[in-house]
Amino acid sequence: MDIDAVVGDVGSFDPELLQLPELSPFALKASPQIAEDLYAQWLSLPQTGRLVKSLIDDATAGIPINALGNSSSANAAGSNSLPSMFQAGSTPPLSPRSSSGSPRFSKLKTSPSSLRSPLKVFYFQNGRPPPKELQEHCLSRINDLFGGHMDGLQLHEFKLVSKELCKLPTFFSSAIFKKIDTSCSGIVTRDAFVRYWVDGNMLTMDTATQIFKILKQSDSNYLTQADFKPILLELVATHPGLEFLHGTPEFQERYAETVIYRIFYYINRSGNGRLTLRELKRGNLIAAMQHADEEEDINKVLRYFSYEHFYVIYCKFWELDTDHDFLIDKENLIRYGNHALTYRIVDRVFSQIPRKFTSKVEGKMGYEDFVYFMLSEEDKSCEPSLEYWFKCIDLDGNGVLTPNELQFFYEEQLHRMECMAQEPVLFEDILCQIVDMIAPEREGYLTLADLKGCKLSGNVFNILFNLNKFIAFESRDPFLIRQEREDPTLTEWDRFAHREYIRLSMEEDGENASNGSVEVWDESLEAPF
Repeated sequence: MDIDAVVGDVGSFDPELLQLPELSPFALKASPQIAEDLYAQWLSLPQTGRLVKSLIDDATAGIPINALGNSSSANAAGSNSLPSMFQAGSTPPLSPRSSSGSPRFSKLKTSPSSLRSPLKVFYFQNGRPPPKELQEHCLSRINDLFGGHMDGLQLHEFKLVSKELCKLPTFFSSAIFKKIDTSCSGIVTRDAFVRYWVDGNMLTMDTATQIFKILKQSDSNYLTQADFKPILLELVATHPGLEFLHGTPEFQERYAETVIYRIFYYINRSGNGRLTLRELKRGNLIAAMQHADEEEDINKVLRYFSYEHFYVIYCKFWELDTDHDFLIDKENLIRYGNHALTYRIVDRVFSQIPRKFTSKVEGKMGYEDFVYFMLSEEDKSCEPSLEYWFKCIDLDGNGVLTPNELQFFYEEQLHRMECMAQEPVLFEDILCQIVDMIAPEREGYLTLADLKGCKLSGNVFNILFNLNKFIAFESRDPFLIRQEREDPTLTEWDRFAHREYIRLSMEEDGENASNGSVEVWDESLEAPF
């Protein structure tokens, strides 16, 4: 047991609880630093070590420990008082005092529950050290992997260490390597790895904490989008399912960016661009990373990493960005989904109420902004999407949706139905339908909590501003119903991306056929994505 790892809240100690008969409590209170120094010295005494061990043994065995910290274990036999920090005879004795007049004893009599053992908390500054058996097994594996490499391992030799020793995805090897090789020597020695992984107690941390510490900057307690860039670029460079991108570095960059945007959309729930350890643990990113490392077909990794999903997002953006300046304005976005959206909802998106744009160009939406918009539009069953559209409809920002706000957006839908010779549905009927669907906790308005508690809440937003999806919902498209029943584990986004990828692929095949590329195929002319 490392006594230095046992740290109590020394600043909050009542000096009298140190039980130092050789030193006046008034002197300790006048100079708190003395108490801290004495406490540190007390911890270093061998007798203290035996006492602490006996207390731990008793606590483990479920044996009650009295207020003075006495132990009933054999190790503590004959040691019924706390060890003194002064050798016998090294200081003159204090003058005799009446026990009744002692502040210490009067305090004990009036509030015995306040007297506790100084041993309050076990705190390990660098994490809990690994058990001896685990440490020995790890060191044995380290010796095996570094054996024959007396000078250390180079980056291309380090993958096995990441996979077998660290139990992390192989595309983390560069990030771990650079975390250890701070001098950029291009070599990681056995001793350097032991210092980082074993001595730094990375061995005993959960996977999410390991990944968080590897990716984050040393002076930060959160992750930014830039922190994910190195591992995504390594994934693109090494994953067999992305090998076809090696000749097009610009699309390697776009793919990596899109994956990062998707990660932050779903996991960074605060929306501030600073992903915390708590958010990382609550999300499903770690499982998705491990899946991506094990699965050769990257398109089977539906969460975050699917290349087909990236393809759909990027192609949609490229279709709307007619001048290809990588920016979209209102007139571009109104064409989304074959003019499915109303002008009023597009205005709200461009007012940046649901999310501030990152493009820094007035009246323009960048690629990252479009990714957030498209994920929200195509899967209104997920919480980030519900929050996105709730902010759009909540005109006064008071956290509730009133009938007047709902009617404001539905008016344009009603007008569009009339123009298309569709049978109009009056707002009063729509309002009743919404109330029946959501069953709000309080009559007269909807809250975000009401919407999150209903599986059909996404349809409310489709009714208000997406005519195509509203009509599909009203007609209960049997094709969509059958899709949902065939694989209920797929999200709305998964189904949409699959349909859209097939459509885009058929269009591309048609263009290739019209250009005669079916008969004469030149790999140099193959689409880069």
